[in-house]
Parts: sequence; C-alpha cells; structure tokens
Amino acid sequence: MPETTREDGPPVALTIAGSDSGGGAGIQADLKTFSAFGVFGTTVITALTSQNTVGVQGVHAVPIDFIALQFDSVCTDFPVASAKVGMLGTSEVIKIVAKKATEHSLAHLVLDPVMVAKSGDRLLSEGAIEALLELLFPLAEVITPNIEEALDLLGIDRIADIEEMKEAARMLHKLGARCVLLKGGHITKGALDIFFDGGEPVIFEGRHIDTPHTHGTGCTLSSAIAAGLAQGKPVLEAVGAAKEYIQGAIEHSLALGKGRGPLNHMYRHLSEKRA
Repeated sequence: MPETTREDGPPVALTIAGSDSGGGAGIQADLKTFSAFGVFGTTVITALTSQNTVGVQGVHAVPIDFIALQFDSVCTDFPVASAKVGMLGTSEVIKIVAKKATEHSLAHLVLDPVMVAKSGDRLLSEGAIEALLELLFPLAEVITPNIEEALDLLGIDRIADIEEMKEAARMLHKLGARCVLLKGGHITKGALDIFFDGGEPVIFEGRHIDTPHTHGTGCTLSSAIAAGLAQGKPVLEAVGAAKEYIQGAIEHSLALGKGRGPLNHMYRHLSEKRA
C-alpha cells in the first residue's frame, strides 16, 4: 500500500475552543461538524467544562503554556487550512491564541466570540473584551456574534430590528474583522442573520423551528463556516453552506438530557443510511 501524503488527505481545520463534557457544543460539536463536511479536525483545547444540557457546572482552565504546546504540536505537523476560535475565557488565553495564530500564519480564521452560554453561564471574563477586540478581530476573516454578544462588544444597549442589525454589523466591521455574520436569533421568526464585508449587507433568512433543542448552535455554525473555508470555498459561499447545514441540524435536533438538547450534527449521514 502506498504511503499517504499530505496531498492525499482531506482538508484540515483546527478548532481552538473549550471542551463540552455533554458533547453538544465546544470542541465536540466542532469535530462532529468538521467530519460532517468531510474535513479532518484538529484541536487546541483552551478549557475543560463540566457541562450538560442544563448548564455549566464548572470550568477548569488549561495552563497557558499547554495551550501553546498544543498549537505547536498541531501546526508544525498538519497543513491547517482554516481555524475556528471559540471559548477563550480570559485575556491571557486570548493573548496566547493571537500570538500563536500569528506565529503559525493561520489563515481563514473564524471567530465565534463566546461570552455567555445559552444557560446564562458567563464564559468570557468581563475584562477580556478589550483584548478580544484588539488582538483577535484583526486576525479574523469572519466573526459570528449573536445579538447579545454584539451588544457587549459594541457597548450599546439595543439592537431591535433588521436595520439596527445592519448598523451593528457595520460597526463591528469597523472594529477590524474582515467579514461579520451577525446572528439575529430572536429578533425575527425567520432565523435571520446579516452578513457584512464592507459592501452591501447580505440577508440570510432561514426557517424558524419551534424547538428548545438548540444547544451548540453557535459553535456549530462557526465551525461549519471554517470547514467550508478549509475546502476552498469563498467566504459568502461558506456562510451559505453553513447556514443550510445548521438549518438541518436544528430540524433534526435531539431531545437528549433534561434541558436544551443538542443538534444532530450527523443528520445527513443518518438520512443517507436510512435511504
């Protein structure tokens, strides 16, 4: 059997995020999403969470030097084509992630500015927002904040309709990110998101699905975009493919656990098997 070379394998993506012991969000969701897109996933774990569908019971920070070591192990061996950044927790972690992303020339970086879990548990310290804006926004090809995160990032107290979403996306773009995907969430029943890259805003509108089982939606969307970028898709095409994927993953979400159940990351594969 011939030896496998780098050229023979699938595209490689890296997720830099926290671990979710419940399997629905974080590193676990990212790896499932990469696999669903046919992309090989690698990881830099920034924190361990004791977590389930009900909430976050505890967070254990990974030492900074070990975060750096994971970066070096992955990036000196694998041809990383894109990276997704999720839960970082503190300004110290943000600094080492920015340093190593620059050092290893990580391209096509998708930043999901995770601040608060759906359960309400805070996952980013209050003092870390400035570091996020200063160090990671300029490195990001795409940022994917939801409305609540955008309010925190911009220091404003209202985004209530589509026009205000467009203006908020413009403001976030001015902070340094090349492309913004502002997730509308509860503002409309059509799961409406605004994409802005400095030109005309693009509206992505999905079908509203009346389900509480949406744990991991933000992580999954950002890692799906990173998977598309790893495959060489243009940004807008990668966002469109990610939106289509997340729609199906929510439509086939899983009523597991006692709280908000997880998405079904492998719904396409399971549908093919049943067919």
